[in-house]
Amino acid sequence: MHSLTREDIEDAARHVYQVMPPTPQYAWPLLAQRLGCTVWVKHENHTPTGAFKVRGGITFMRWLKHAYPGTRGVIAATRGNHGQSVAMAARALGMRAMIVVPVGNCTEKNVAMRGFGGEVIEFGQDFDDAREEAIRLAQVHDLFLVPAFHPELIRGVATYALELFNAAPNLHTVYVPIGCGSGICGVIAARDALGLNTEVIGVVSSQADAARQSFEAGELRETASANTFADGLAVRKPVPEALRIYAAGAARIVSVTDAQIAEAMGVYYSDTHNLAEGAGASALAALMQERVAMRGKRVGVILSGANVDKEVYARIIG
Repeated sequence: MHSLTREDIEDAARHVYQVMPPTPQYAWPLLAQRLGCTVWVKHENHTPTGAFKVRGGITFMRWLKHAYPGTRGVIAATRGNHGQSVAMAARALGMRAMIVVPVGNCTEKNVAMRGFGGEVIEFGQDFDDAREEAIRLAQVHDLFLVPAFHPELIRGVATYALELFNAAPNLHTVYVPIGCGSGICGVIAARDALGLNTEVIGVVSSQADAARQSFEAGELRETASANTFADGLAVRKPVPEALRIYAAGAARIVSVTDAQIAEAMGVYYSDTHNLAEGAGASALAALMQERVAMRGKRVGVILSGANVDKEVYARIIG
């Protein structure tokens, strides 16, 4: 993938803003008091789908329409946020959208995907199983497979990082959750396009830390399971193209436990009255873990999404 220029990302932003406004970023005072550093939160929980992925969906579908004008439908594997993004963007272009999720996937995410016009199919026990089934169904139904990682997705996702860096240009560090990797790759792309020297730190679940293992080993590693309630982080095997980008562009990758993520979800609620899903709170959880090293610095955390089932959220907040 060629490195993106500022113009590439600004062009993507123009298309994204035809569908949604920029999201805010705030330096919350109670988080600063709690952690002893300036904390800028990028609020991707405020998009029309409640997660950052919608940006990539918009740019990808626009590219697809021009590159493959005969395409009548698309298919994607997801735990929810990518699927909502694909369904919303496909419906806007009058295309069919089939979405494959693991069995027992987040009920409210499934409802939201159907609300945006997606046909939701449950298959397998985790995201990686669902991805294999999506590849098979793409052939059967002659649908274009929307990958979890693609240059056009990165271009769209990089628009949130552009907004953050324009608003807070002198950040020392930004913490970003890693699932399939489009978020962290978008942040690295925007940082490099703007010529900043902000450190980018990836965050994974301790129950699904293949990205961290791969980063530290310098080669692709896979975990046997991905049993975390933070479904946006529940990936057993990194996407090789994404790994190449964050292996070169990230300072390090931090793992956080489900208990630390749950605590961060509660902190978001008490200090900012914002709803964060597990993956969405993971960046703050990592900063809380590293608060001593970050004392006195200007730090960004990506609140990547808010799509959590209410039973799960009630249990955590309770």
